Amino acid sequence: MDQPGRGGAAREPSLVRPYSLTSGRTMPAIDIALEALIAPLADLLELEYIELSNEARSILSLSSNSPSVAEIAVHVGVPVGVARVLVADLVEAGHVRIQATLKEDASDAERRELIERVLSGLRGI
Repeated sequence: MDQPGRGGAAREPSLVRPYSLTSGRTMPAIDIALEALIAPLADLLELEYIELSNEARSILSLSSNSPSVAEIAVHVGVPVGVARVLVADLVEAGHVRIQATLKEDASDAERRELIERVLSGLRGI
């Protein structure tokens, strides 16, 4: 069944409170903007043997497409604050890196694309 205004299938209610995924932490260890793009640092196959939560594995899987933190929140199904903490944990563990969102000489088209991606991610929340 579709949710009105969401354009997608309804999600099953989570049995886990979102902030239990972060042990109650609401602030990431490093400052990460909503529009920050994430990229993997290692081959995802190498990470197969590392013990990670399902959410962390999902973020790593998504990272190969350089999503923004807002997009990650939507795809993983967690609040943006939780996504920021989880991404920061993965950055600190050396699994992902934060890419520069825009260079100073970025074109208007690149700036527009970034804004559209972030807005799309925020609409999905």
